[in-house]
Amino acid sequence: MTKQTALTNGSRPNTVEAAFDFDVAIIGAGTAGMSAYREASQYTDRIALIDGGPLGTTCARVGCMPSKLLIAAAEAAHSGSRAPLFGVRYDEPSIDGKAVMSRVRSERDRFVGFVKEAVLGFDKGELIREYARFEDDHTLRLSSGRKITARSIVIATGSRPAIPKALFCAGERLIVNDDVFDWADLPSSVAVFGAGVIGLELGQALHRLGVRVRLFGRDNLIGPLTDPAVREYAAERFSDEFPAIWHADTQISRDGDAVIVRWGEKPEQEERFDFLVAATGRKPNVDKIGLENTTLPLGEMGVPDYDPLSGRIGDSHIFIAGDAAFDLPLLHEAADEGRLAGENAARFPHSYRRSRRTPIGIVFSYPQIAMVGATYASLLAQSGCDFAIGEMSFEDQGRARVMGVNKGLLRVYAEHGTGRFLGAEMIGPSAEHLAHLLAWTIQAGMTIEQILQMPFYHPVLEEGVRTAFRNANHALGFGPNPPMHCIDCGPGA
Repeated sequence: MTKQTALTNGSRPNTVEAAFDFDVAIIGAGTAGMSAYREASQYTDRIALIDGGPLGTTCARVGCMPSKLLIAAAEAAHSGSRAPLFGVRYDEPSIDGKAVMSRVRSERDRFVGFVKEAVLGFDKGELIREYARFEDDHTLRLSSGRKITARSIVIATGSRPAIPKALFCAGERLIVNDDVFDWADLPSSVAVFGAGVIGLELGQALHRLGVRVRLFGRDNLIGPLTDPAVREYAAERFSDEFPAIWHADTQISRDGDAVIVRWGEKPEQEERFDFLVAATGRKPNVDKIGLENTTLPLGEMGVPDYDPLSGRIGDSHIFIAGDAAFDLPLLHEAADEGRLAGENAARFPHSYRRSRRTPIGIVFSYPQIAMVGATYASLLAQSGCDFAIGEMSFEDQGRARVMGVNKGLLRVYAEHGTGRFLGAEMIGPSAEHLAHLLAWTIQAGMTIEQILQMPFYHPVLEEGVRTAFRNANHALGFGPNPPMHCIDCGPGA
């Protein structure tokens, strides 16, 4: 008979007889799985961390970090383009594609190495370098044929690129964003399919690095934006810089090593590319882990129905976290969900719901895009939700004009009656920083009037945020509309 640790008053438990090999089995050693392991290890040593794939997390290997390395190179190449505005001239940049990709791969490997060291350095439980499938609600069969049982299980299997069948006409010239970061050199041309976060970031970065790029989107969607005013503004700004078709019906074929893309009404337009990059989203890795052998309730895309405030699937002892849950496939969300699932799995049946942090999402394009709190679309979908909008254009914002980065639009949403700040969508300079400011105010439960009592220095970009809130305050009926044009430019702002 094996031993199981049982919880006593929520602390590290005493040992009792049990029939399970482990207290907690975690399938997947990515961001969510690692976080689940660390949290569960505070309550029990009997943990199995199972992963048969490459270690290093999606973020470090093929996501957040390598994409930002490519974007950093693109920003360096593009940094002199605004100089003539200030009476300064630079020569056209000379881009060494091999050097660019060498740094991307080298730094990427460094980040991955740190993650591997962390996983291999776990001093509790058991790291099992195999794949796992459910045989029943408590039993996992490993790829070696070995079976293990666990009192509680965490599904943290991540996600993978989702590729529409129509794109397979490109053959071996079809790649995903994961493949881009293994390039030894930059190609001369790429067609980027998908105008979401990945497509925007990669498409613009490659364009700025001298690659001929055309971006093909669907349904006029741009990144995660749902506010039509911000989305329309974003479409115009990106189209000013590189060729983009926000809704394209395309035909794809091959001619030797070239990918041919045709689009538009007759006469059709046609362009040849070295590669077709599929940036068409991701799907959760839940289709190959034997969920059909369990009693778990399954929802959309085969993802188990679960409580996002506890990670618990139905009323079972099984939890889900990270990209596998596919609610908010972002690293910080995966880490939070992993901690939640790990704690609840280890303490089961004493599992509890926890409030979540304010949602925040950022696209590292130029201008940057940010989403905070409730989106425009989610507010429209809420029955009985009555909200006001405050708007601010960065084109006349004082500090933005001084720096020559005056492109952008911010829209904030506030609740009628209470004046509570609900959410925002924006495109503009330093959106990654402004988004944190806005997220903190939402999480603090602040009203528009309370926000307007906070200090604002002059001249800073944050004064533009104040202008948006002043407009929202007027729309709520709590104050006068601020004067038009550049209220943030001088005294009396």
